[in-house]
Amino acid sequence: MLKSILFVCLGNICRSPLAEGVAKAYIEEKALAIDAESAGTGSWHIGEAPCEGSQKIAKLHGIDISHHRARQITKEDLKKFDLLVALDSKNLADLRSMGASNVVKLGSFGYDGADVPDPYFFDGFEGFEKVYEMIETCTRNLIDEYSR
Repeated sequence: MLKSILFVCLGNICRSPLAEGVAKAYIEEKALAIDAESAGTGSWHIGEAPCEGSQKIAKLHGIDISHHRARQITKEDLKKFDLLVALDSKNLADLRSMGASNVVKLGSFGYDGADVPDPYFFDGFEGFEKVYEMIETCTRNLIDEYSR
C-alpha cells in the first residue's frame, strides 16, 4: 500500500509544490493515510516560498501552499518515499540517474505521458491555470490508482 509520495520538478517553487498541495487536499478529502511532499532536482531556490503564480492559482482552488519552502531531493528521499513522481522527462531522467527505481511521470496519469510544462514559458497567468488543471487531473488519477 502506498504510504508516501514525493513530487519532483526542477526548482521546487512552482510545479511540484502545486502537486504536493493538490495531493494533500485530495488525500484529506478521501481520508487516506498517505504522506505527500515535494522537492526539486536543482539547488537554486532552496528555502524559497513557491512563486507568486503558483500560490495564487492554488489559493483560487482553496489550497494554501504559502508555507512550503523549496528543498532539493536527497539520496535518502529515494529510499524514504514509496513513489517518486517526476513532473517532466528531464526530472524523470535525473531521478533515474540518481538510482531511483520507484519513479513515475505525472503526465502518465491522464495526459498520455506528457510533460507538465513550466508555467513560466506561457504568457501571463494563463500558464498557471493550464498547469494547475493538468496537475490536478493527473495527481487525483495517480492517487486513485495507487490507493486501491
